[in-house]
Amino acid sequence: MSQAVPLTLTDRAAQRILDLIAQEAQPGLMLRVAVSGGGCSGFKYGFTLDSALNPDDKTIEKSGAKVVIDETSLGMLAGSEIDFVEELVGSSFAIRNPQATSSCGCGTSFAI
Repeated sequence: MSQAVPLTLTDRAAQRILDLIAQEAQPGLMLRVAVSGGGCSGFKYGFTLDSALNPDDKTIEKSGAKVVIDETSLGMLAGSEIDFVEELVGSSFAIRNPQATSSCGCGTSFAI
């Protein structure tokens, strides 16, 4: 069930999710975003494609692209923006998290 969550998804991120799902040709895929312990700053972001919804999952949708986040991770991501960035060193999903007090140079690890 889709519920309002305090998280936003940029147009670039939504388009990249749709592109990735189209490449997989598997119905019902969504981008799962999770926070776990680890990384050089204490917590790290994880991104996977998933077709299963767990009872505590929350979803956001933009332009047909769906993102699913477990309730625990959502607490650490509240107020964040998920974007897709392309730079000289590569392209990736990026999270702008206002709760993060510090982050590592690669942007995949953060502290609260």
